[in-house]
Amino acid sequence: MSAGEEENSAGNPGDALPKAEVWPELERAERFARGAALKWASGVFCRPEQLERLGQYRKRESQRTSSIHSRLKSVVQSYLEGVGWGLEQLREARAELREVSRNLREAGAESRRNAEGVQGLDVLRETAADYRQLLAAVSNLPRLYSVPGVVLETERLVESRRLLEAHARLMELEHWQDEVLWQVRQGAGPGAGPAPEDEALVRGYFSGVGRLAEALARELWSVVGSGLALAAQNPTPFVSAVRIVEREEALDRALLEERGEAAASGAGSARPLPPGRPRGWRERFFAVMEEAACARVRSVSYLHTRGPGLASHLAALQHGIVGDLGTVRHLLEHCVPPHYRLARAYVRACHRCLRAHLAQVCGWELESGEIFTVLKWVLHVYNSSEMMGDPELVAVISPEELGPLVSQEALDQLQNKYVHSVRNSVSEWMQKALEVEQTDWQRDQEPDVDHEGFYHTSLPTIITQMLEENARVALMISDSLRDQTIQMGLYELESFLNRFREALVEFGKEHRKDRNSNRFYLHYLLAAVSNCIVLKSSTESLQQQRSACPAAQLPRTPPGPLAALDRAVRKACRLAVDELQQDLQPATLRLLARSWLASEEGTRALCGVLERHCELYARARPPCQQLLQEECEWVVVVEYARALMQKKMVCRGAEERSLLAQRMIQDTQQLRELFQGAEGEGAVDGVNPTALLPVLADFIRLKDPSMLTLEVSGLVAKYPDISEEHVSALLDVRGDVPREVRASVLHMLEQSAPPLPPGYRPVFSDILVPLPSMPFCLSTAKCT
Repeated sequence: MSAGEEENSAGNPGDALPKAEVWPELERAERFARGAALKWASGVFCRPEQLERLGQYRKRESQRTSSIHSRLKSVVQSYLEGVGWGLEQLREARAELREVSRNLREAGAESRRNAEGVQGLDVLRETAADYRQLLAAVSNLPRLYSVPGVVLETERLVESRRLLEAHARLMELEHWQDEVLWQVRQGAGPGAGPAPEDEALVRGYFSGVGRLAEALARELWSVVGSGLALAAQNPTPFVSAVRIVEREEALDRALLEERGEAAASGAGSARPLPPGRPRGWRERFFAVMEEAACARVRSVSYLHTRGPGLASHLAALQHGIVGDLGTVRHLLEHCVPPHYRLARAYVRACHRCLRAHLAQVCGWELESGEIFTVLKWVLHVYNSSEMMGDPELVAVISPEELGPLVSQEALDQLQNKYVHSVRNSVSEWMQKALEVEQTDWQRDQEPDVDHEGFYHTSLPTIITQMLEENARVALMISDSLRDQTIQMGLYELESFLNRFREALVEFGKEHRKDRNSNRFYLHYLLAAVSNCIVLKSSTESLQQQRSACPAAQLPRTPPGPLAALDRAVRKACRLAVDELQQDLQPATLRLLARSWLASEEGTRALCGVLERHCELYARARPPCQQLLQEECEWVVVVEYARALMQKKMVCRGAEERSLLAQRMIQDTQQLRELFQGAEGEGAVDGVNPTALLPVLADFIRLKDPSMLTLEVSGLVAKYPDISEEHVSALLDVRGDVPREVRASVLHMLEQSAPPLPPGYRPVFSDILVPLPSMPFCLSTAKCT
């Protein structure tokens, strides 16, 4: 047997126990220990020479085993001592439990003996409850017998409006009712509610009290509602009503505080609130005052509130509300406690009623005049010193606390409706003004002349006064409404001017159909031009009146009346120039013909037409007056050059060329004198129309055809829009140009072709050269 086996066998007391009583954990521990010892011994005694030290190893392991046994014995000993102490304590606890169980059995037996004795006291308890009820009934019999009489007497007091006495009796009756109900509940015993039939009996007996309270409340609120009428005559009923309200408020507050204290203390016997409590009569007082204020507003007559009657209606509202507020501040407010702040409450009530009333008015289909009346009253009258802006009222409540009478959204809608209504009226009146203007155009008399000597009609006055009056009226409301109205007016003016231009076009078409039907056609065109100039200044004045609007408030497409005015003016001027061309046609047909060289009749006719037109142009307002005169000069020069290009006369020799050139220079001089000798007045960007005629005369008068190339280059330098056809026509008029020179001139012209300078007004572009007639080469015999 090895040393490890001996050690394990010596230190394993569990080996002596029966096999069945060995714990599984102990067996596993023993096997583990034997295996470890065997492993240790096989490692230590693997060689024979190591067996010499077997005695030392045995001695050391024996000492270790003894030490372990000693520690185990001490631990087991202490554990056994603790177990013994615990067993002792359990024995003592068992003894005490036996004593307690014995005492409980004795107490239970004693309790059962006492319960048998208490059963005999139930009869006594019932008798005591009956006695308490009888005692309460006896003590309340005098009051109960007097209840019907007190109710009747209180009703008479209410009917005679002796409100304080009636309220005192009512409080007494309610106190009796509460006491009786409480005693009935107490008589039912603690924790038990009263019998339903008993409570119903009490309530039925005191039913007159509830009706009496309702009658008193009706009379009370009737007095409060008529407080404004009573204040000046006899405020005593109103004061009595206020005192009653304060009594009820104090009683409500006391009952609620008593109930709250009982609930906080956890007492289960707290009195319930009497029927109908809390009454909240102070809150009802202010509600009745507000109803009275609304009734005063509704009392203002609604008859004839449309049209001009709306202003009278609002004035009556103002007068009535101001009078009522004065009565409240000077009389009624002294009849109530200071904490009521009656004037402040009445102002709020009036404000709310007016707000509802005006919301109803704004919902009507109002016209522009009615909307103006409402806006002016809301924005200016209501908050003025004559109404809510009174310093005494402001000291009571400021307008900021009241808030707006009409919301900003409703104001915007109202202003939009106003602008829309005014727009319809403006559009209608503008259309009527245009129809009147068109009727004036057909008159067989000259247009009126203003103090400056210019033609005019009533159209600009009507339009200007209409727009300025609408802007002035809108300014009485607000700057924003004025701006919206001006903006609307500018839109309508633009639309009107477009229609006006179309009317001018139709006027021109009708005149061209029969030029003798209207002798004053040109006069009214010039009057239309002057009217547009006046409207332009009025439009610019309106645009300057507008406030500087933020970019976000600007419309997407701003109105363009000035552009429409410019288009209308240009159309009228164009029609006037067309009329000039029509009048010049008979005279221009005789120009630059052989008969024209022998007689000045054609030139005199031409100048006569020009003089008559220029005299009429003086009736147009600047700057169109100068514009028409310039156009007149351009037209006559173009027509003169066109007559020359038509080759009515081809010179047969140098003498005819000289006569033709001299006559052209004479005509030029007459034209310049006609245009007041201002040679540069009609020039546009350095081009003088009348300067063209001497240049053409010099071209025709030139004696040496070989110099024509140089002359044409100079002509092209001055008038770059001249074409080969124009030069070819001039060469034809001369009648002496050889083919080689013509080819050289046309080739030079083709090579040069300079571009038009900026700002240059073409002259020759408006002159068409007639095509040369082609010889007919076929036989003229009739076809068979």
